[in-house]
Amino acid sequence: MTPAASTAGRTAWSRSLATPVRALLDAETSGSIAIVTAVVIAIVWANSPAHDSYASLWNTTLSIRIGSHALSDQLRGWVNQGLMTLFFLVAGLEAKRELDVGELRERRRLTIPMLSGIGGIIGAGLVYVLINAGGSGLHGWGAAISTDTALALGGMSLSARALAPSHPKTPAGNVAAAARGLATRRRVFLLTLSIADDLLALLIIAFVYTVSVDALALVVAGAFFAALLGLRYAPAPWQTPAAGLAAVGLWVALYESGVDPVISGLLIGLGISAYAPSREELDRSVRLTRSFREQPTAELAYSAGASLTSTISLNERLQYRLLPWTNHLIVPLFALANAGIRLHSGVLTSALHSPVTLGIIAAFAIGKPVGIMLSAWLGSRPAFGGQRLLITWPGLAGTAFSAGVTFTAALLIASLAFHGQALEDAKIGILATALIGPSLSALAFFSARLLPMDVRARQLNSTASQLLDLADDVDPEHDHIRGAVDAPVTLLEYGDFECPYCVDAVPVINELIERLGDELRYVWRHLPLSDVHPSAQLAAEASEAAGAQGRYWEMHDRLLADSSELSVAEIDALAQELGLDLDRFESDLHHRRHAARVAADVRSADASDVTGTPTFFVNGRRHEGVYNVEVLTREIQAAAAAARIAAHHPAR
Repeated sequence: MTPAASTAGRTAWSRSLATPVRALLDAETSGSIAIVTAVVIAIVWANSPAHDSYASLWNTTLSIRIGSHALSDQLRGWVNQGLMTLFFLVAGLEAKRELDVGELRERRRLTIPMLSGIGGIIGAGLVYVLINAGGSGLHGWGAAISTDTALALGGMSLSARALAPSHPKTPAGNVAAAARGLATRRRVFLLTLSIADDLLALLIIAFVYTVSVDALALVVAGAFFAALLGLRYAPAPWQTPAAGLAAVGLWVALYESGVDPVISGLLIGLGISAYAPSREELDRSVRLTRSFREQPTAELAYSAGASLTSTISLNERLQYRLLPWTNHLIVPLFALANAGIRLHSGVLTSALHSPVTLGIIAAFAIGKPVGIMLSAWLGSRPAFGGQRLLITWPGLAGTAFSAGVTFTAALLIASLAFHGQALEDAKIGILATALIGPSLSALAFFSARLLPMDVRARQLNSTASQLLDLADDVDPEHDHIRGAVDAPVTLLEYGDFECPYCVDAVPVINELIERLGDELRYVWRHLPLSDVHPSAQLAAEASEAAGAQGRYWEMHDRLLADSSELSVAEIDALAQELGLDLDRFESDLHHRRHAARVAADVRSADASDVTGTPTFFVNGRRHEGVYNVEVLTREIQAAAAAARIAAHHPAR
């Protein structure tokens, strides 16, 4: 396989780090399968002839001793309080990323999902309290409030498939395509409300289910957290090791204080910012890498490696490293350690009549989704700013029922609140939500398809407008446009004529233009990466010189076709083949008459945080991840469907 073939269809960004929300979804979906597998293994193990080994393994004491001081807990406790800290760290990192550079960077959009998260907790808690009022299980209300992020996102991904694809140009197809285009928003909405109730659940663990608190240790923990925040401004060489020591210190201090230390993970994650790599940092990395190539010394190797690493935010580097471990090992290990229930007729009979079991099931099947939907409705009222929903109301119903599943935090709280048979009853209720929540979600998504087409269309058109990533809108007087000028969808590419990945994208773009016809217009903007492609600037100016003679796209296509040979002589030969006025063409290049035009494109790329090529935008939204025909076609069809709906079904 050639290098080009191995990388075809993938952007430079996707080769180093997949689109964060989609990467999270993929990991959560496969992670939810791993959780279910671990639960099945735990139940089978706990009910096998070797059931005694299950209890003895997880009750084994493990200690870490330094001198006279020791941290000691059962193996189950190390999993619950130690490894699970990393799970909550990843959740905090993803939330912070969405706040910094994602769908929630416009802070007003936080209102409804945060209110929904709080409302879901209140609704679930009230239902549980009503069922257990006056009973011995009332103290365990904390086990009936928190959504499990991994299972909720994975379950929603599966249940939302009830929105089956339709022919894209029929009314039903328009609605289905546009609805699928809101899939990322549903994930972000669910993730945000999950983070809200994760944080509240951890605070409840810390201050409701903690027997005693050591005030001095808590002060020390606060000092470590303040130090972590301050280290963001520290010099890079020792920033990471110092932050690692402070994070460990925070966890140990919380552990010694009596507060469940898993809260440290979420706090640390929310304190680590995300940002797009800057052109200046990338240029510096290239210079250092070239210096190392010319003089391969240990010092230059370290400098080049450190520079390359620092161009990507610590937030995304940590997600990239931790996400597979947390979702495919740590959370399944947590499930294996905690889900082993002895299932016999007495246990099941007790659970069926237990207010604890029934309270947990009802809390997540009724209280949680009702609380989420009511809170979202309140958040959209003028008293709260009158924000539009990020998703449709039918989509909200499916999302709310997806949130009606619990596991991680619920098991943590149940293990603190209950003992004996009550704990077994709580575990059965918790496990039941993993079946009931996704089933109700699938039913809600399927029911949404039965609504009248006009209602569904108006719902789609009433959602909040997209946040645009493209700083400078397409200008037909300035930009080069291929296709219908008034097409409903614009695919804009920032490219470099020497970039091999831009060359790989050419057949993809051509097939899209042929397949989508008048629905698509394609725009090329220049981003010559002169530090790695020495002839890119010359090629960009040559295309503009050809454009001045009415042959821009012909030169554009020839430059990409001959991208490995872009010397002055080769470019002159191309101009001659195209029948250009060579004297005028060479004069334009010699006097650099079109350099300002190329520089304007580069400025617009910088304003849009574009740092590499090719970078694509679909109707002003940055396209992340792979750029094969199928992926881009789905995205463009969703954008076209949304445009048709907006034209024919204006929001009320």
